[in-house]
Amino acid sequence: MINILGKRYLFFGISLLIIIPGLILAIVGLPLSIDFTGGSLLEVKFEGGKAPQPADIITIYNSLGIKDVQVQTTNQGIAIARSSELAEGLNKQIEAEMGKRFPDLGTVAELRFESVGATVGKEVAKRAAEVVAIAAVGVVLYMWFAFRKLPHALRYGLCAIFAMLHDIGIVVALGSIGGRLFGWQVDALFLTALLTVIGFSVQDKVVVFDRIRENSSIYRKLPFERLVNHSIIQTLQRSINTQLMTVEFMLLALALFGGVTLREFAVILLVGLFSGTYSSIFIASSILVVWENREWKKWFRRGEETAAA
Repeated sequence: MINILGKRYLFFGISLLIIIPGLILAIVGLPLSIDFTGGSLLEVKFEGGKAPQPADIITIYNSLGIKDVQVQTTNQGIAIARSSELAEGLNKQIEAEMGKRFPDLGTVAELRFESVGATVGKEVAKRAAEVVAIAAVGVVLYMWFAFRKLPHALRYGLCAIFAMLHDIGIVVALGSIGGRLFGWQVDALFLTALLTVIGFSVQDKVVVFDRIRENSSIYRKLPFERLVNHSIIQTLQRSINTQLMTVEFMLLALALFGGVTLREFAVILLVGLFSGTYSSIFIASSILVVWENREWKKWFRRGEETAAA
């Protein structure tokens, strides 16, 4: 039998190696979009099929007194500019200026113009936090009821929440690192991807823990760690096939060929759902075993024994 739980501290270390740097970057400053900070988004298309360089578009904004600007362009001649909130009619002035400065790129057509107030963004963030908190409480109560015949039934729900926080940490870390390297921003689509990851994450952990519950009545004399490891092996094929075959390949195709507007969303979902499967197999059950064995009592004692030797 594959001894997955025997390497649990290695899996903990791999997760922390990704989460800690990302969270440090998030604390320094998470790259929030206008959906949360307030501002304007202008998306235009150059009929010639080629967009100017982002720096050239930023120059136009700066000439009109708008300093805080971020621009993305695509191979289809589309330019997306995010800035502080624009006054009424200023978007038309920017489009006219683009037409004057880049006449060889064809007519400029406005595809989208949106303005969002900072108050709306704060309300969205607040509601999202409330949804996550309600979901966490719901998971704990459900697992406590479903596993009530097992010793320490509440422990299963709390371990699922710890693993869910692991997946949230991975997604936030990815958003922070992507913001520094690729200019990503935390927007409404990022929030949608995060909530989707939470849903998939919890579902997969319920499947693994339910197999542990079933095996607890079948293999009563088996040590708890071996019982949990056996349960993971039994659900391993299901967890990998469900995620890889039905979701991950589709998201990979979307990330590669879906266009710039959906690429960030697809990549976050791709990594987040992979993290949900990873944490279900390697993190949630490992936390359960560490808690059952109370291994934290031995962590510092090992250091003392090594020093004495």
